[in-house]
Amino acid sequence: MQLIGQDNLQSWQMEIVPAPPSDALQLHLERIKSFDLTSTERAKELIIDALCAEVGPHYPGLKIWKSAPLESHELTGEADYLVTPKRAYIDTPLLCVVEAKKDDFEKGLAQCLVEMHACAEINEAVGLTGEVFGIVTNGQAWQFYQRRTDGTVGESALFAMRDMPDLLGALHLVFSRCAANIPVSSIA
Repeated sequence: MQLIGQDNLQSWQMEIVPAPPSDALQLHLERIKSFDLTSTERAKELIIDALCAEVGPHYPGLKIWKSAPLESHELTGEADYLVTPKRAYIDTPLLCVVEAKKDDFEKGLAQCLVEMHACAEINEAVGLTGEVFGIVTNGQAWQFYQRRTDGTVGESALFAMRDMPDLLGALHLVFSRCAANIPVSSIA
């Protein structure tokens, strides 16, 4: 919180449109039930990957990176997931997804805020001043964050896998906002 210069997060009332899961997603989630999906981070990635694969193709201008390098003048590290304009390299990160290791959402939030700050810093260095988004998830529960252009950060309510249409609606909202923030020069 000190890094982003705030004492508290603001509430983010996401205006979502529920999205029913595709037959392909439902089949995939049914198939991976033979895996332990809760005890390790690698297992939780199966769910995160499945939901990102469900939403990502709707936004052809975006690319999802796993274990992506993230480096700003204050941070050098590796993001669990980054969403960027679709290129062969990472340039302007628009969304970072953080796994809540050992279901610790508090530590996940701290990591997410640092990564969002780094993403904004990287983007600002090339003249991109749009919103940056973050997600903290353990695969079953998902919380969304929005770093606004004024530097304040909004936090959503918690979304759960059991409410799949709302969760997918929230993912679509964030991905669509990322797609809208792609610099015009990146689309050409």
